[in-house]
Amino acid sequence: MFAQEPVGTWYGTLNIQGTQLPLVFHITKTGNEYSTTMDSPQQNAKGMPSDKTTYTNKTLTVEASGIGMKYTGTYMPDSNKINGTFEQGTLRTALVLSNKPEKASVVKPVVRPQDPKDFPYKQEDVTFVNTAGGNSLAGTLTLPADGKASKIVVLISGSGAQNRNEELTPYNHRPFLVLSDDLTRQGIGVLRYDDRGVGKSTGTFSKATTADFADDAEAAVKYILSRPDLKNMAIGLVGHSEGGMIAPIVASRNPNVKFIVLMAGPGIPIAQLYAQQIGDAMKLAGAPADEVAKKTATNLKVFTAMKDARDLPLQEAALEVELVLRKELDLLPFEELDRAGKETVVQQTLNNYKMPWFRYFIGFDPSIYLAKVKCPVLALNGALDFQVACTTNLAGIKAGLQKAGNKKFEIVPMEGLNHLFQKANTGAETEYGNIEETVNPAALQKISNWIKGI
Repeated sequence: MFAQEPVGTWYGTLNIQGTQLPLVFHITKTGNEYSTTMDSPQQNAKGMPSDKTTYTNKTLTVEASGIGMKYTGTYMPDSNKINGTFEQGTLRTALVLSNKPEKASVVKPVVRPQDPKDFPYKQEDVTFVNTAGGNSLAGTLTLPADGKASKIVVLISGSGAQNRNEELTPYNHRPFLVLSDDLTRQGIGVLRYDDRGVGKSTGTFSKATTADFADDAEAAVKYILSRPDLKNMAIGLVGHSEGGMIAPIVASRNPNVKFIVLMAGPGIPIAQLYAQQIGDAMKLAGAPADEVAKKTATNLKVFTAMKDARDLPLQEAALEVELVLRKELDLLPFEELDRAGKETVVQQTLNNYKMPWFRYFIGFDPSIYLAKVKCPVLALNGALDFQVACTTNLAGIKAGLQKAGNKKFEIVPMEGLNHLFQKANTGAETEYGNIEETVNPAALQKISNWIKGI
């Protein structure tokens, strides 16, 4: 007899441009609710969480917003297989899951060489409350052993549900652990924390926007000010990627923030950035130049429509976006995307747009906040960053700060580094897990020296 539900462990292999990537899905059911964790053995990742798992009419859907992944499959109980489609970023490919293990499915533990092995400084587990959101945030405070720090920074993570180490589960890298360790050894205090709904922090991550995460970061600033042993330190914010959106929001309204560091922070409207990001990902994947140009132009029109509809009621805004999207899809040759395929794109796009985080994100213009930042700013970006393109975004940050009349900023492009500030060959996401270093030493040194020097 075959099981009538896809509960259990399932094995499959992605074929990405000739590269075989084994995946393991662990699906459980409690009451009427399903949940899934995933392993990527080749990337030494185990227990990656998903946000949502549903199973209806033999259709299984697993979504993990933290890594931008969605799997949709049809369960075939007679053969104990799930025939489906795996989507992540611009990747969309078939993935068949079986209940029989594959040889490559053994996860071997790996320790990245920059992970600290000793901690010659003070560490303290702390919690603080975001009164605006009603959630409690848990984190780690590290201070030099001699207690003589004059500066302290709050680390703000990038997109997706991240723990206090900004742990990139598929790649087994912990950038904020490495960064906080380096800063604290350099005599700078650090407070890093789990995102709301992650680790030991309370709240619901999936219902929050970047504005809500800014409230969380500001709650960290207020917590530092509430402690007699910390309140006389100069408080700074270090934000990576989306954290580089959040830091200027907080700094523009809170005079207690004395400096900020933007690591791959956006400097141009997100509608423009996101269209460029997808196009650059296509280039790295080997897509023809004409196809990249066409897709980028289409995405820019659709994302601009999303931005323009930001202040409309949701249903009205979704209708405006749908009209633009359908018009653009109708311009594609019929053989490129059939009618059923177009409808799938429309529905997936609208579903994403209706998510609170994405709707706020796609309508965001960082120049609004950068133009109000008066404190010292260090903005650095990897020249090989395809997610937040180095040249255009650093130029946007510079223009915003100049508009603010800010004369205490430094703009630093870093040759050969990717979005994670690793030394890379192309900057492609497929390299992230294969690179041993977590954060390039030159980036670490630049950040610590700049903070000590202001």
